Amino acid sequence: MRNQLLPHRNLSDEVNRNIIHSEIEGGVYLSDLLPGIRLELETEHHRYSLLNLGQGRVEICGHPHFCPGPVRVTVSGSNWGGSLLKACYLGRGMRLEFWHPSHEWVTTSRILTIRQVSGN
Repeated sequence: MRNQLLPHRNLSDEVNRNIIHSEIEGGVYLSDLLPGIRLELETEHHRYSLLNLGQGRVEICGHPHFCPGPVRVTVSGSNWGGSLLKACYLGRGMRLEFWHPSHEWVTTSRILTIRQVSGN
């Protein structure tokens, strides 16, 4: 079980608040999902479908420019619009960040909802 709700003494109050808020708002660690699980993420601007392939890799589609059809990418995690990243985590209120084979780093708008739509 993860113990994410304890503030870290070496981080600023703002960073600690963001980390705790992300746990309260909800999200999912990719490493906690079995390969084959499909998620749907709705952001402020698009709806994405992600198929978990394991080890931080997903097949993603839903953006008209970056992934109109399924593309295999590596998910770094989610951020709050800056450089601080919560690794391998997809969090509501946060922005998904992934490495695209043609477009390099892609960061989405804020995630509004996350739901499992198929898989184990």
